[in-house]
Amino acid sequence: MSLNKKVKKWSIDLNLNESDSGFDALSNIPCPLGMKKVATMEGQCQSLIKTAAFSTELTPKEKERALTILKKKRQMAMGLATSIAKNIPMNAFMLYMAGKNLNMWTISTLGMCITTPLKSLMSINSQFARFEDSDGKVDLQMPKFIFVLLNVLWLSIGLYKMSTMRLLPTTSADWSGRIVWKEMMEISSIPPL
Repeated sequence: MSLNKKVKKWSIDLNLNESDSGFDALSNIPCPLGMKKVATMEGQCQSLIKTAAFSTELTPKEKERALTILKKKRQMAMGLATSIAKNIPMNAFMLYMAGKNLNMWTISTLGMCITTPLKSLMSINSQFARFEDSDGKVDLQMPKFIFVLLNVLWLSIGLYKMSTMRLLPTTSADWSGRIVWKEMMEISSIPPL
């Protein structure tokens, strides 16, 4: 297999190169409203941080750029933490509509309400790893706390539904198989007349 990609005659390369005729005109067009070049700004900020070790002062524009990237990371981390809140009412409604009968629909919904929060809680550090900063400037304690709180709430809704369906051993009758009965050493009774 050759390293060169075979270019088929019907394929079109939509990437803009400097040799293209409209490169200068398209590179001067401003970005659409609401769209920011966060990736390029972050790359520039990382290069500024690396060069800041050699130079003592950053220009005000470079500081402003670094602050906007930090704010964007904090905002995205909080967005990830609160994204679970959208799923909780939907799953609570699905559990309500499933009723108290034990069927395939209820089991699958309950399984989702139990396993999804547990998987999210086990992988909390990997989910927030993309927002961590090497200098520790991005504080992730509050987003992680909200993330854990909402997952525990979602898990408690699932456990409550399991207890209302009598799938959890919450009453003394559920443990009657483990009761050790005392053997009577002697029996006294009054004989019937």
